[in-house]
Amino acid sequence: MATITVRVSEIEKLFLDKMAKFEGKSLSDLLKTTTLESLEDEYDARVADYAYEEYLERPKSRPLSDVMSEYGLEDNE
Repeated sequence: MATITVRVSEIEKLFLDKMAKFEGKSLSDLLKTTTLESLEDEYDARVADYAYEEYLERPKSRPLSDVMSEYGLEDNE
């Protein structure tokens, strides 16, 4: 497993320690999960923005029922 070093001030370290305790996680776990979740959210938002811009340039859509059928998710009720 790789190790990454992050330099923070004493006040930031104190805050991070308190947040880790508040979340019931180790400091390493808190930083890893929070950072990865934040980056994943940012990635998802950018991909959505890109897809929306693409849609505005070439508006084309399909009914949700068609897409669900294509992936075998028909509503059988």
